[in-house]
Parts: sequence; structure tokens; C-alpha cells
Amino acid sequence: MHSRLYQAKSLIRLALPVLAAQVAQTMMGFIDTVMAGRVSATDMAAVAVGTSIWLPTILFFAGILMALTPMVSHHHGARQERKIRPLIHQGIYLAVVCGLLAMAIFTQAEWILAQMDLDPQLFELSRGYLTVVLWGAPPFLLFQVLRNFTEGLSWTLPSMVIGFVGLAINIPANYIFIYGHFGMPAMGGAGCGVATALVFWGMFLAMALYLLVTKRFSEYQLFQGWKRVNLSLQGAVVKLGLPIALALFFEVTLFAVVAVAIAPLGPVIVAGHQVAANFSGLIFMLPLALGMALTIRVGYYLGRKEFDIAAMVARIGLMMGLGIAVITALATVLFREQIALLYTTDSEVLILAGQLMLLCAIYQLSDTVQVVTAATLRGYKDTTALLWISLVSYWGIGLTTGIVLGLTDWLVPAMGAAGFWIGFIAGLSAAALMLKIRLKGVQRRLALAQESAG
Repeated sequence: MHSRLYQAKSLIRLALPVLAAQVAQTMMGFIDTVMAGRVSATDMAAVAVGTSIWLPTILFFAGILMALTPMVSHHHGARQERKIRPLIHQGIYLAVVCGLLAMAIFTQAEWILAQMDLDPQLFELSRGYLTVVLWGAPPFLLFQVLRNFTEGLSWTLPSMVIGFVGLAINIPANYIFIYGHFGMPAMGGAGCGVATALVFWGMFLAMALYLLVTKRFSEYQLFQGWKRVNLSLQGAVVKLGLPIALALFFEVTLFAVVAVAIAPLGPVIVAGHQVAANFSGLIFMLPLALGMALTIRVGYYLGRKEFDIAAMVARIGLMMGLGIAVITALATVLFREQIALLYTTDSEVLILAGQLMLLCAIYQLSDTVQVVTAATLRGYKDTTALLWISLVSYWGIGLTTGIVLGLTDWLVPAMGAAGFWIGFIAGLSAAALMLKIRLKGVQRRLALAQESAG
């Protein structure tokens, strides 16, 4: 039961459906871009602008709710099943509040977009996108609560299936609302916002229906025995989840800031950077899925007070992550030209993208270590340090290094986009080192506490 092979297989079993769900979500973004782009470049840009505001905001609130996964895993491992239903109920209440807060933010779309000095047509399309996509905020967050429940109980398959349900809704909904079919007006890029909101409602209702009819979770009677709001329990979720949310926000906004910083350098540099950034985002799904599996397994064994097995799972996860990163890094180096050709045929962009791909390969190694280690710390319910390490490494080390190398001649002649990628590597490497030290410290304290208790 506790062999290394068994633990590796368990991590793979949990990670693969999560990876498939992420692929489905990525495909939705790709389909939105392509279908809006068929109308005009401005419509495609409106989706990009709208998403750049929608995504960091909604991920911040989803990050708070991510605390539910290790909390459920701990209760499951400790055989405290009776504590899980009240926890999820409070999570649902919290998701509703967070959803309404997100909607309130998006109602200010006009003011937010006014700060961006956009072309009038792009402004209107982006505003239209945000004013309709806001209706997807509550169901998206409610879906996250139910997903965290099933994943906390080591069952990740529903997330995968329902991810593809969302994809199946997304394509026809885009067709109807972007181009104007079945009596609906042609909304262009703004129609993607309607489709996205419908997708999230569909995913939430599908997950709720699954949990109502399946026998796998019948012992939890999840939709019965509702109690009033418990501020103490909600406070525990927010205390654990807020650092996760802020760390996610720092990471997402770092890339947004870099995109803005290099914009004046010209379209070739922006395009080359975008190719490398988009490809690294696809590769990022691999360690992210493994990390989610680690949070679940580590949390489970900590709930059982089997600290040595939790530490073993963490080591196995890190070794698996590094193995995957070495393979993807080598593939990136060997096939960098072919990868770039998937995005563009412009010779200047291809040359720059090929150079950035070499840095992207190194980036993958640092990124994998920090993602996997951060996810393990979430399993240990140790998130406060994660927040400060993310702030220092991403914004302090990563962004500062990127600005100095990319835009100034202080140390070397300005390197443009390559300077920012070196900054990414520096920041992620610092994060990986600090998180590893923190994890070792947490594991050591638990081991000493167990020895003292014994």
C-alpha cells in the first residue's frame, strides 16, 4: 500500500483527469480566440482584453476556495467524514458571496477599460464582453467548491468529464452569439462572454446533478442538513485560501505586466514573447496537474497522522515532476523551430521565438520545482509562507531582474524580451529554493512533534 510504485501510480491516477480538464479549459480559450478572430482582429482583441481582466479577478476568488481541497483531504484521511458536509456548505455560501463581489467588480467595466486608452470600437466590444461574462462568476465559483469536494476525496474524474461538457457547450454557444444565429443578435467578440457564462452554468449544474445521482458520495448527503452561516468555519477557509489566492494573483499579473512592459518594443518582440509564453502555458499544465494530485495525497496522509508517508509522497512527486520537466525541456530545445512554426511564419518572429524557447526550456525546470513544492505545502495547509515567497520571488526578484536586463543598459545592453525571460528564471528559481527550504522545515517540525508525542 505504501510502496513508492503504489504512490507514483496514485499520483498519476489523480493527475491525468485533472490534466484533461485543463486541456479542455485551454481549448475553450483557443476556440474563443479563433471564432472571434473570424469576425475581425478587433473582435479577437476584445476577447483578449476582456479575458485579461476577467481571468485574474475570477482566479483570485477561486484561489480562496482552493483551500477546501486540502481541508477535505485532511478530514478524509482522519476519517472525520462528518466534518466534510458542513465545510462544503460554508464553501458554497462563501462562493456565492465571492461571486457577487466579482460581479460588482465587472459592473465597473467601463471605468476599468477607460484606464486602458483603447480604440473606441475595441472599448465597446470589450465592455460588452465583461458586462455579460459577469453572470458566469457565481456558477464558476460554485463549480469550484463542488470540484474541490470531489478532488479532496481523491476522485478527479468528474472534473475531466464536466470539463469536456463545458467544451461541448462552448462551441455551439459561440456560434450562436458571435455570429448571430437562431434569432440571436450577432455580438462578435462580446458573444464569447455570453458563451463563457453559459458554459459555467452548464458545468456547475452538471456537477451538482452528478453529485445528486451518484452513489459514490451518498454517505455525505451533500445537499441535505443545511445550517446557517458559520463565520468561524468560513474564516478558516479564507485564512488558508487567501494566501493561495494572492500568490496566484501575483503570478498571473506578473505575465500581464511584462506583456505591457515589452509592448513599446515593437510587434516582432511582442509576438516572439507571446509564442514562448503561450507554449510555456501549455507545458505548465503538466506540473500543475501533478501538483493538484500532490495536494490531495499529502493532505490525506497528514489527516491520518502518517507524516513519514506524506513526506515520501512529496519526494516522489518532486522526482516525477523533475523527470517530466527534463523531457519537456529537451523536447523544447530540439523542436523549438517546429514549435514556433505552429504559431507564425514570420521569419523575424521565428528567429526571436526560437531564441526565447531556449530560455523557456530552462524556465520549465524551475517552474516545475516551485509548482510541485507549493502544491505540497498546500497539502500541509501551510500557505502564509507561500504568499510572501511568491511576492518576493515573482515581483521582487523576477520582475526587477527582467526590467533591469530587458529595458536598461545598467548591467548589459538592453536584452528586450530575453531579459524578462531571464528574470522569470531567476524569480522561479528563487521561489523553488525558498519553498523547498520551507517544506523541509515544516516536515522536520511535524516529525519532531510526532517523536515527542510517541
